[in-house]
Amino acid sequence: MKILISDKLQEEGIKIFEETGFEVDRKFKITNDELKDQIQQYDGIVVRSRTKLTSEVLSKATNMKVIGRAGVGLDNIDCEKASEMGIEVLNTPEAPSITVAEFALGLMFALARYISIADRTMHKGEWNKSEYLGYTLHGKKLGLIGFGNIAKTLATRAIALGMEVAVYSRFSAGPKAVQEAKDMGCHVYPSVEELLKDADIISLHLPATPQTENTINENTLKMMKKDAILINTARGQLIDEDALTAALKEERIGGAALDVYRKEPLDNEDLWTLEKNLILTPHIASQSKENQVEAATMIAEKMVKFLKE
Repeated sequence: MKILISDKLQEEGIKIFEETGFEVDRKFKITNDELKDQIQQYDGIVVRSRTKLTSEVLSKATNMKVIGRAGVGLDNIDCEKASEMGIEVLNTPEAPSITVAEFALGLMFALARYISIADRTMHKGEWNKSEYLGYTLHGKKLGLIGFGNIAKTLATRAIALGMEVAVYSRFSAGPKAVQEAKDMGCHVYPSVEELLKDADIISLHLPATPQTENTINENTLKMMKKDAILINTARGQLIDEDALTAALKEERIGGAALDVYRKEPLDNEDLWTLEKNLILTPHIASQSKENQVEAATMIAEKMVKFLKE
């Protein structure tokens, strides 16, 4: 059986395929047009976020049995079309938990203590010590919107820092999940609105769906505290970027740190110009050596198991 690796994948994962008897093609820069012409050759494909497995592409995948996403989000895969064609879709939601949680925590420190802007001004020869009176994370309330693997990992680290952790998720009606959050020491909120009013820091941990799009919008931004900060390491579609830009320009919230955007690479010039209270990173929350290897080996093992059964 043949496997196509269409995005960069660590050798540790590729070796698992090769050592179990699969023929592997590495085509890390294949275009979608090329993919449409070639995908019918393969029994399985491994993607990250670059490759877009649209309905048009998948309609040509007549021999495809399984799609492996080395990562969490499936928004670059038309899962409905894959299901229609009988193609299994696998991903690795477990892999990036520690890496992304640590990154989100790092963004909180950077915003709360002006680390990013202080660094930039120092490189310009400035010494603005008196301007950067930050605050400690200890004792602050972290609001987690969504409570999957990454949010749970972040919650444990925040609690260790002496933070209060508040949670809202669609699980709120499920008694088992609510109890799990409470057992960790989190307070479960019945609505996003109530959480936003109370939290000092809000961190987003939702998938991109029609239901979650613009969770942070003009109205919900008005509910946040004037000095609250917003962290997004999940998906760009969760935030109305125009509404956030306006709130930051008018200093209606304390700041924001974004690692994901509605369009990537980022081309929103209004966001580029906001240096005082906005940190921007190029979708690197999961970019650690450890996570890349773990995601690669995990997806390879899952696909091999599926194809060998």
